[in-house]
Amino acid sequence: MRVPVVQHTTRRQRARRRRALWTGGELLVTAGLVLLLLVVHQLWWTNREARRGAEREVEALEREWRDGATDRGDDSGTSVPAVTPRPRTGTSTREQTATVPTQRRPSWSQAYAVLAIPRLGLRVPVAEGVSKQDVLNKGYVGHYRGTGQPGQVGNFALAGHRNTHGEPFRYINRLRAKDLVEVETKTATYTYAVDKTLPRTSAGDSGVVRPVPRSIVEPGYGYSEPGYYITLTTCTPEYTSRYRLVVWGKLVSMRPRS
Repeated sequence: MRVPVVQHTTRRQRARRRRALWTGGELLVTAGLVLLLLVVHQLWWTNREARRGAEREVEALEREWRDGATDRGDDSGTSVPAVTPRPRTGTSTREQTATVPTQRRPSWSQAYAVLAIPRLGLRVPVAEGVSKQDVLNKGYVGHYRGTGQPGQVGNFALAGHRNTHGEPFRYINRLRAKDLVEVETKTATYTYAVDKTLPRTSAGDSGVVRPVPRSIVEPGYGYSEPGYYITLTTCTPEYTSRYRLVVWGKLVSMRPRS
């Protein structure tokens, strides 16, 4: 009976294959760990840091308002007058007749208001502009430059992340008609009531932030008359940025700061 002879060349080839497989396995495991760390960073760390920063900014704004500090604003341009809306039934006489001092135009990327949505337990700063780096990634809500300011006739339009970086607008799809949305400034608190929701539209649908908001992609959604509107926009579906989810509300009351 012949005994097969294993050549040295065959042994070396097998050893090289084993080393290649081992090295490939190590690379795959390393790549998997790196991807896992990236996911953890995006879904946990950025939320943690952004929420902390947003909370500190809300506290700083409230402290400035309480202490009577100077408005955060830009001296250039014209001042923005606040207006007194027609309040809903049951609003006090004081709220109906009060007037609010003028406010300077907010500085770019500067937080100047607080958005509160009781149903969602949300309370975040509002900053001028919708830059990701300077505003949205800090966990703030951004005000679309050129749209109305709180309490003004027109459309106070806002954007916020739905996922990562504090994700302040993650659950705005849960808002229902008549849910309240409050905007606090140095001079007053403006209360809006949710009125309509556009579940999905194009990311380029500029009609939703116009003074009289109406979708140019889904014309059946929106308004046809001037009013006191608020618009909340965010990405949809979750973890994508392909479409936009839009929630609209109408101003129902204004309460000056004492």
